[in-house]
Amino acid sequence: MTYVSDDPDNTYVNDPAWWPFLVWTRAYSNAAVVASVVVVYDWALTSGQEFELVWKQRLSLMNLLYISVRYVGILYAIISFLGNFFYSFQTWTPVVVNAMLAVIMTTRIYAMFQQSKPILIFLVIALLASTIASGVMLGIGNIGISGKEFVLSGYHICLVQIDTYRMNLNHEMVIPIAIWEILAFLLAVWIVILRFYEIRQSQSGSTIGDCFTMLIKSHALYFLAFATVACFNIGDLAPGLRHSTTVADDIYAGALRIARVLQMFVLGPRLILSIREYHSKLATRSDGGINMTAIAFQALRRRSTSSDMELDTIQSTNPV
Repeated sequence: MTYVSDDPDNTYVNDPAWWPFLVWTRAYSNAAVVASVVVVYDWALTSGQEFELVWKQRLSLMNLLYISVRYVGILYAIISFLGNFFYSFQTWTPVVVNAMLAVIMTTRIYAMFQQSKPILIFLVIALLASTIASGVMLGIGNIGISGKEFVLSGYHICLVQIDTYRMNLNHEMVIPIAIWEILAFLLAVWIVILRFYEIRQSQSGSTIGDCFTMLIKSHALYFLAFATVACFNIGDLAPGLRHSTTVADDIYAGALRIARVLQMFVLGPRLILSIREYHSKLATRSDGGINMTAIAFQALRRRSTSSDMELDTIQSTNPV
């Protein structure tokens, strides 16, 4: 938990004025419990798919990204119970995880644009710019912060002391990431609209159309979750919310925490699982394990490919 003020002279405080803050803290902790349960439950729910579609496949960049996001999420959920004792880990995790998820989205869009190098270069430059900007803002926002344990009416609480300017930067660092996410979503929508006519006219139109539909649905759901988190973060800059301990503020803070976890550690890993499950079902229905890359994307160009480069969220040289 963070607060904006100077150190109290006495770390042992028994003042009723702090009681609303204690209620707020308890509600925020309950939200952490809910978010942690959701992450662990989703992991248990998809563990069978994970074993078949990730662990049994050959090592690749997408496998590493999936494992990193999934298990950092579980670690993040466990550490959230410990309050601010791992403040740096909790602060930097969203930046690192969102960067990894952005790499996944870049790979998907690159494949949707039929491996267009100009699109790949554009996406990589935009991603680097947004990630570096967010990292710099977060780094500046956490220079010189300190933590201290207080006993408030018998409750031991670790409070992080940070001034208003730095607290603002910690919330505003989501803006560069949001700009990249909006750009990526618009590109995905654009390519779906652009290829719609070709999909209907191609011989593999049904397969290609279903694949694009699945891609845009999963992308739209993830983008909606990210947009929700970004709006919550920006809304938290309002002084009325930051310094309030009302029930409405309790709900707002709890919703932000749950939404952030859902976006990063539930919908994030499903970006990979969804496309791999789709390809697995198509491969199961095929007789000879047809190369799904050629069916779903290269058919639009009506040419075969011998490329051994793996765009693992969208395609693989063998059926996933």
